[in-house]
Amino acid sequence: MSVSSQARSTAGEQPMVRTAAVVLVTDLRAGLWHRAGRPSPYREKAMLPSAAETHPPSPVVELCDVTFQRDGKQILHGIDLTVREGEHWALLGPNGAGKSTLLGFCGALTHPSSGTVRILGQQLGRVDLQQLRRAIGHVNPRHPLRSPLTIREVVLTGLVASVDLPPRWQPTRDDRDRADSLLGTFGLVDRADERWPTLSQGERGRALIVRALISQPRLLLLDEPSTGLDVAAREQLLETIDLLREAHPRLASIMVTHHLEELPATTTHAMLVSGGSVVAAGPADATVTTAQVSAAFAHPIEVRHEDGRWAARAGSVRRLTVATG
Repeated sequence: MSVSSQARSTAGEQPMVRTAAVVLVTDLRAGLWHRAGRPSPYREKAMLPSAAETHPPSPVVELCDVTFQRDGKQILHGIDLTVREGEHWALLGPNGAGKSTLLGFCGALTHPSSGTVRILGQQLGRVDLQQLRRAIGHVNPRHPLRSPLTIREVVLTGLVASVDLPPRWQPTRDDRDRADSLLGTFGLVDRADERWPTLSQGERGRALIVRALISQPRLLLLDEPSTGLDVAAREQLLETIDLLREAHPRLASIMVTHHLEELPATTTHAMLVSGGSVVAAGPADATVTTAQVSAAFAHPIEVRHEDGRWAARAGSVRRLTVATG
């Protein structure tokens, strides 16, 4: 090795040597203080695990052994569910499975017949529901708007949790700036002054997501958001939902749908329900499978997962037996 090469090699090793020396000296000093029975002031913060490494994300939804009855009929049977910050859940199942009732618990709209429901750390029955609901965003494609509000005005109604703008309420400049910022994030700022009746269903869907986000919720609920959309509008809406993970990394979401094709690529977890009971729940890849979806819908269904998206088709009993056997 030439002198110049050796010098470059030594220079490149110096930072590693210094780092090793600092760790060694730090450990030796810490050991001396430990032997003396005193806490060490030499423990470097960089050597300690971060809070994210030692504590899992906080739960935003906790359902424990929840049941629900209506008119003497048992709708839900002993449901357990925990949703944490940054997780994006899908509730899947046939009509009448109990998905909407579960979403009602998560939105602090419905109380269980038995069991415990905690939303954002607050137990239903022991909390001011109006205050709790302000921290929850809700996207309902059947938004019952009758007035010809602009997109910006529809978004601003999310701050007061009303369908129309209250007569004596005026948004602040900061409120308007936040609305325009969100509209820009989701590609609608150029349409901010357009009237609601003139919008396509796809534009309405994206505007309703922005409306749900303007109050800076910790939990977002999406109740069949693709209802009434054609294929192009559905894909645009799913792209919008996928943006949430990057734009709002701590936000948790729960989506109700019947169709696997409507699941965003950013779906992290899923729960399959049937007849008011849980068929399967957990990470989406392990839950949304041919065997478990077929069990939930009581029909042979072949599930495919490619490029982050799911698809389903009816399968023959023979083909599914071979595939899952």
